[in-house]
Amino acid sequence: MFPGLALIAHCPDDAGMARERIVSGESQGGEKDSAPEPSVSSGPVVRPKTLQDYVGQAALVERLSIAMEAVKGRGESMEHVLLHGPPGLGKTTLAHVIANEMGSTAWVTSGPALNKAADLVGTLTKLGEGDVLFIDEIHRLPPAVEEYIYPAMEDFKVDFTVDSGMHAKVITLTLKPFTLIGATTRAGMLTQPLRARFGITHHLEYYPHSDLIEILKRAVVRMGISTVAVSGFDAIAERSRGTPRVALRLLRRVRDFAEVRGTGAIDAPAVTAALKLEGVDDLGLDEIDRKYLRVLAEVYEGGPAGLEAIAATMGGDAGTLEDIVEPYLLQIGFLSRTPRGRKLTAAGEGHLRG
Repeated sequence: MFPGLALIAHCPDDAGMARERIVSGESQGGEKDSAPEPSVSSGPVVRPKTLQDYVGQAALVERLSIAMEAVKGRGESMEHVLLHGPPGLGKTTLAHVIANEMGSTAWVTSGPALNKAADLVGTLTKLGEGDVLFIDEIHRLPPAVEEYIYPAMEDFKVDFTVDSGMHAKVITLTLKPFTLIGATTRAGMLTQPLRARFGITHHLEYYPHSDLIEILKRAVVRMGISTVAVSGFDAIAERSRGTPRVALRLLRRVRDFAEVRGTGAIDAPAVTAALKLEGVDDLGLDEIDRKYLRVLAEVYEGGPAGLEAIAATMGGDAGTLEDIVEPYLLQIGFLSRTPRGRKLTAAGEGHLRG
């Protein structure tokens, strides 16, 4: 009915993700395909399906639990939810969990995929009652498309203009009650009218070491890995940058190495050897992180230096550095942001010398 539809129906199972950068937090998979189709898992299911199985983000889990229990009692759809924070912390997983808890289907798309009003309208008309629509990178919705989402969120209807000129007419489409879950790594880029329409807003934090170990322990059971030493869990968690997605990717790489080059057991020596091949050091930094630090230290004498200048020297994209590289370097205290630009800290200098 509407051209350009970019939508994928997902059950709460894990969608296989292609490996690019081993520590990248960028969303992977077919979220921007041009036609709707059920997701097919290419590997073991590691996503939790219920809030009880979800590890970490305790404050958010409690808020969602209360909200879902309340709306179930009233027979209503779940409130709209906005999740913001660094990539790889479980925003998509939470959308699947909410859909599963509410007994509905999660539909996944992204802001850049909805580049025309017809894309959004076609998406909304596909939703069943109580379904969850997850929009990743929601801050990248075009303004013309965003205008259509306001009445859909508030009144579950949308006015769509067809034809033009003297033949133009407005069609009001009534939608079934649904839940919009928006995810963004740049909450500051959301317009105030859009942000105000979300009933629940929450910032996802990096995961502590203990939560990452628990996630890994559950993952090895689902992946059928039989021999994992405590030291193996610790070594992977230490290199995971506080991010579950990274922890699971590292686990898969170590498993492959242990099966092919090792004894089959995942322990600290196997983790060290496997991730050395991947260029990941003891802190979880990879070659891109180290290149960033070296450029700042050697070319700009420790800074301060502008992000665009650093990106140009590295031959990369400033947005990628800001979203993927800098958050973790800031978290571990290797980098500081000043009014004059980025500056290497004493800890960052010490790591380069070491």
